[in-house]
Amino acid sequence: MDVRQRSMKPVNQGKGKAVLVDEPTKASDAILPPLYLTNGVFFTLFFSVVYYLLTRWREKIRNSTPLHVVTLSEIVAIVTFVASFIYLLGFFGIGFVQYHHQGRHSLRSLRCRYRLPPPPFQSSQGRPRPIIADPVLLSEEDEEIIKSVVAGTIPSYALESKLGDCHRAAAIRREALQRTTGKSLDGLPLDGFDYQSILGQCCEMPIGYVQIPVGIAGPMLLDGSEYLVPMATTEGCLVASTNRGCKAIYASGGATSVLLKDGMTRAPIVRFGTARRAADLKFFLENPLNFETLAMVFNRSSRFGRLQSIKCAIAGKNLYMRFCCSTGDAMGMNMVSKGVQNVLDYLQSDFPDMDVIGISGNFCSDKKPAAVNWIEGRGKSVVCEAIIKEEVVRKVLKTNVAALVELNMLKNLTGSAMAGALGGFNAHASNIVSAVFLATGQDPAQNIESSHCITMMEAVNDGKDLHVSVTMPSIEVGTVGGGTQLASQSACLNLLGVKGASKEAPGSNSRQLAKVVAASVLAGELSLMSALAAGQLVNSHMKYNRSSKDVSKASS
Repeated sequence: MDVRQRSMKPVNQGKGKAVLVDEPTKASDAILPPLYLTNGVFFTLFFSVVYYLLTRWREKIRNSTPLHVVTLSEIVAIVTFVASFIYLLGFFGIGFVQYHHQGRHSLRSLRCRYRLPPPPFQSSQGRPRPIIADPVLLSEEDEEIIKSVVAGTIPSYALESKLGDCHRAAAIRREALQRTTGKSLDGLPLDGFDYQSILGQCCEMPIGYVQIPVGIAGPMLLDGSEYLVPMATTEGCLVASTNRGCKAIYASGGATSVLLKDGMTRAPIVRFGTARRAADLKFFLENPLNFETLAMVFNRSSRFGRLQSIKCAIAGKNLYMRFCCSTGDAMGMNMVSKGVQNVLDYLQSDFPDMDVIGISGNFCSDKKPAAVNWIEGRGKSVVCEAIIKEEVVRKVLKTNVAALVELNMLKNLTGSAMAGALGGFNAHASNIVSAVFLATGQDPAQNIESSHCITMMEAVNDGKDLHVSVTMPSIEVGTVGGGTQLASQSACLNLLGVKGASKEAPGSNSRQLAKVVAASVLAGELSLMSALAAGQLVNSHMKYNRSSKDVSKASS
């Protein structure tokens, strides 16, 4: 079989046609031997030289020959052993060989096939312009893998471990999905993303990534420092509105914030034979004399996780134990879960009849609206306030203090009570929380409890100025782990000055991020309420949240 393969270059011939022409064959275009053959050779070499060296050393020991005296054949065997060991250590040689020989463009150095080109569109001069379709470049080996994935003989989830190349695995999975479903994924980008960075921590079985625009609101003057707040959103007006709120706060001297509490929670559920036994464990856990021992057991799980409190609730013979602990700069769900598991294992010796039903019993409560978070708090509890001057209310916000105070009472307080709201005594806190969460790599699902917020407005200074505040008891954020490690999200954290873990004061970066979230919510609440009071909401959305452009074919 000819190990060389000519590459084909598309050339535009006019009238929307494209032809393939031969390109000169390069040395880098050579195809490596099959991986199974290469791996087989190195496996054989490795075990052969190991057997040879062990045999030689045994003979030396029997003959009292010094081990450091080696012959030429033994030197060759040692070099072969080291080389084969390095190869096999590199993920059985797959990633190692592809990186050094095929490079990151292995998909683009081999044969190609074309999809049908889309119809021509108009150029900027009004004349039709032909489109040449992008080639789908697949090697013979990739083609066989795609067929195996489609047939189900190779699991799609195993491509990364089988190939050792995350980008190649995503490309193959994507093509297999298109063939299986018959649906095109042309609008979903594939290139330009580091798939290795999400392996084992952010997303499984990737086929591309979704683009969300990031805007900047600010500067936000908070506690004497300025912040430019990144917001990832597809809702028109949101960034502009928040930016107006930031302007009003800045012109009035800035906002101040206070961190009230910092502690992540996890609440396992255990069951006993009787309610009395469940109560015995409840009394044991809530006894202050036992807390030091329990904290020592809990704290073994992490350098930063420190147990703060345990609160229990009984339902019949079932006991719910709500552990709360500090977690440094991490959001901390995994950290607190490990500590809880340590305590459960410790309690099993004194309460052998305890049946652990689940490490989470929803008394935490994670990713669900819950009164326990609204009352007790979860993550970071923050209050943020500002006094907006009468002139700023009139010139920047285009309304007046009396109208804002009345609207807040009837909408955010009375209206939310009429709706039976749980932590939703605000105008649109979740809008800002979601946008900042997406930009900074937080868990979007935790927007639910993180958006618990009550917005208060009151006339001060003889009714001339406006005091506005937001109280948010359960902002769940971190600056390490999860999505915060991705390049784009890490850049947004860096913009805020809270990237990674703080070495000087562990936990200070995540606490500062929570304050920035609360201040951004304050700005968003102030601006939206002003638009509602002035009757500007509909006009603003018609201006900024509507477009006459057809962007459905932008990806083409």
